[in-house]
Amino acid sequence: MTGQEESPAFRLAYVPGVTPTKWVRIWNERLPDVPLTLVQVPASEAFELLRGGGADAGFVRLPVDGADLSAIPLYAETTVVVIPKDHVVAAVEEVSPGDLAEEVVLHPLDDTLDWERPPGLPAIERPATTADAIELVAAGVGLLVVPQSLARLHHRKDLTYRPLSDTPESRVALSWPQAEPTPDLVEEFIGIVRGRTVNSTRGRTPTPPQPKAKAKASDKAKAQAKRPDRSTGGRPAAKSGAKGAKGVKRGGSKPGKPRRRS
Repeated sequence: MTGQEESPAFRLAYVPGVTPTKWVRIWNERLPDVPLTLVQVPASEAFELLRGGGADAGFVRLPVDGADLSAIPLYAETTVVVIPKDHVVAAVEEVSPGDLAEEVVLHPLDDTLDWERPPGLPAIERPATTADAIELVAAGVGLLVVPQSLARLHHRKDLTYRPLSDTPESRVALSWPQAEPTPDLVEEFIGIVRGRTVNSTRGRTPTPPQPKAKAKASDKAKAQAKRPDRSTGGRPAAKSGAKGAKGVKRGGSKPGKPRRRS
């Protein structure tokens, strides 16, 4: 123990398929002195990582596992079916579950879609991971239904994918351990994800109220009114208007004394 406080840092977890680049860039622009470390984690392990303190916040797939984690839903992904390029399904722009009724559709153990099983015929065994299932699709063993981001992540030249209608969608969220109050750096990242501007005060220490500009201008005007006017020999300047022109006729001449008669 050196007795010195550790420098602030922020650890951001993300599951496969999520691309946090945009938010990381904004973080680095706004908080250049606070390093952000990315932690890639399998979707099935993301919640335990957050609970165990392995990350301050993370991009996960809903639903959130447990009531001790907070979450902000961000977006839903298109569901697609991954197929060999020479498969008959590749000839159409969109696929329905009925089109897969006679096809073997793989169901990996790390499946991120919220359903009991995909459409089509089940395989003899469930692949351990999505990556393993992709290899089986390439080998002609079956097809695979996944969020579009995972199809792109596991892209192969001999495979393609098509949107699959009437199926569950994978929803991505930002999640973090519940705490009261929410840690400052987590609040900062929540603000970035929600699109708050750099001048937003939400989640930050409020700035003390400043004197109003109107009051400052009023005080300045009073001070100037008390200063002697050099153009009038040190006397205060006469006010314009009817009140400042007492004893002066409209014609501009002063009233004189009546002359005596001889």
